[in-house]
Amino acid sequence: WILNFEHFLSKRILSARSYKNSISAPIIKIGVTAISIGMIVMIVSVGVGIGMQKEIKDKISAFEGDISIQSFNNTINENAINPILPSGEFLEDLRKFRGIKNFDKIISKFGIVRTLNDFDGLYFKGVEKGYDFSRIERYIIEGTNPVYSEGFSNDVLISKTLSNKLNLELGDSFQMLFSKSENPKPSILRLQVVGVFNSGFQELDSKYIFGDINQIRRILKWENDEISSIEIQLNEQSNLELISEEIYLNSPSEFDVITTKEKYFSVYEWIDLFDKNIYAIIFIMIVVASINIISVLVVLILERTNMIGVLKALGITNFSLQKFFIYTSSYLIFIGILIGNIFGLLILFTQEKYKIISLDPKIYYVDSVPIHIELFHIISLNLIAFILCVLSIFIPSLLVSRINPKDSIKFN
Repeated sequence: WILNFEHFLSKRILSARSYKNSISAPIIKIGVTAISIGMIVMIVSVGVGIGMQKEIKDKISAFEGDISIQSFNNTINENAINPILPSGEFLEDLRKFRGIKNFDKIISKFGIVRTLNDFDGLYFKGVEKGYDFSRIERYIIEGTNPVYSEGFSNDVLISKTLSNKLNLELGDSFQMLFSKSENPKPSILRLQVVGVFNSGFQELDSKYIFGDINQIRRILKWENDEISSIEIQLNEQSNLELISEEIYLNSPSEFDVITTKEKYFSVYEWIDLFDKNIYAIIFIMIVVASINIISVLVVLILERTNMIGVLKALGITNFSLQKFFIYTSSYLIFIGILIGNIFGLLILFTQEKYKIISLDPKIYYVDSVPIHIELFHIISLNLIAFILCVLSIFIPSLLVSRINPKDSIKFN
């Protein structure tokens, strides 16, 4: 075993009491603090940025699926006008489609909810027996989701927005009116509230109530297998455009395939900006951290000029001295990154658990700052920050080669 002289020297100097009381000590503390703060900002920005993207996409996916199949003659606003009649063979192929988690048959029809004192317009989303309510269960704040059978049910799930606007509570009944093109007299359904949901996404909360598909099918006088759309849930949203394209190519010519990204284009455009913001923050923080560690290194070299001269006189090479200062700086970078990780993750954990920072859901689509960060993100951030900061000190470390032993030994 051969002693690593540079590592040994770096360790001895950093642990020495005289070093802690040296002129450079405050500057080193400022440099380490700057790296820590930069790391905290990077971790928090990644956790919040990815958390916002994931939370908003998950809400849209939970209430509307990821992909919809409907008639080409229908508009994107989801009002049932022209039904589709998917064949059993097509539905079976859809079940076997790679990347599809499940799908549900939907009939969506616009109507007017009326109480004795007020009214509001929104979509009645008719769902079948066996509809997967599990994906919106976490948003149900009162009651439960309706359970449907082969018969007709008046039970509906409404939003907190509608509940507040029309003063509807669990067990209350109300009327919903639907217009018919062939008849000036509207069809009326009497419905009962069995559950209330609140997603915090105002655009979704003010859009739907969930009800029995058989009720709306009876009003429209559609056949048993006729529906307005097929709502598809994917295993991974990252494959959204690829899978939608494949479904479109394998669908009958009268079927149109629409993604939630097309329905909520402006929302997706907004959350995609988070990526650019995250990259910009990471770049700025790494630049600031690199400038600080370079400053620390220059101060260390100037403070140790006398020592450098003595070591050179004893035969230590410039390369060996460079390694010493790189080891010393790398240790300080590591300490800064470690402290930044501890406080950054603590901030994320506190926000995730206690929801300290709240947001206006009308603007941000969430009621508190959501957090999502994976081990991969943390490891990547740490590696990028450490490697780039270490690389930034290579050129300043060349200063040791310019120091003349004869002059530096006199330097004090």
